[in-house]
Amino acid sequence: MSVSRVSAKSSATLRSKSQSKAKSKVAAAGKKRAKVPLDEMFARFAEHNPNPRCELYYTTDFQLLLSVMLSAQTTDKSVNAAVTAAYDAGLDPKGVIKLGAEGMLKLIRRIGLAPTKAKRAVAIAQQLLEKYDGKVPSQREALEALPGVGRKTANVVLAEIFGEPTLAVDTHVFRVTQRLGLHNEKTPDACEQRLMAQIDKKYLPRAHHWFILLGRYTCKAIKPLCDQCFLADVCPSAFTVSK
Repeated sequence: MSVSRVSAKSSATLRSKSQSKAKSKVAAAGKKRAKVPLDEMFARFAEHNPNPRCELYYTTDFQLLLSVMLSAQTTDKSVNAAVTAAYDAGLDPKGVIKLGAEGMLKLIRRIGLAPTKAKRAVAIAQQLLEKYDGKVPSQREALEALPGVGRKTANVVLAEIFGEPTLAVDTHVFRVTQRLGLHNEKTPDACEQRLMAQIDKKYLPRAHHWFILLGRYTCKAIKPLCDQCFLADVCPSAFTVSK
């Protein structure tokens, strides 16, 4: 083996050991930290992404409500691909009823649970026209009374449309906040209660988007990208999750 190859191999080994030691130090520091300093954490979120946005495409309140319902167990990207053209054409409650369940199914056939969601879309449109003149209500009780609309969907609508200080807990929010040491709950509802008790309302509803986007692109369920995360030095779970 040539000297240059030995030298290159040695350098690579040293770099690898150095990176491993750095990760170990961050991980150890994270384990010692009992709680993430929230003001510092949110300051970093704000610096990294001052104006976080919902990634679902919509042009009206009704379209947002519809897309949030459709996004259950489906990616925002898949929902956007299915509905963007129809939304740009002005799809509204009357348009959904005109399409009917079969027409909606053709529109959203490539997203998960499409048959059930198509029926729910028609039922939502009918109730909105019958009870609210086709408009999306601003009351939680009214929203959760709509077909296929649970607490999470209502939270998203209340935050995105009406600016309410809510925090919808989906799989990303649940995972990210747990890794950050903000909760150790077993259910989304319990997680939401715990987070709402800690997070100042001034950070809501932006915190919802911050947690989701971090979970979607960095703090992934499998092989999180801790080396690319701006919270790695204050996260109790940094470099401890490999799969």
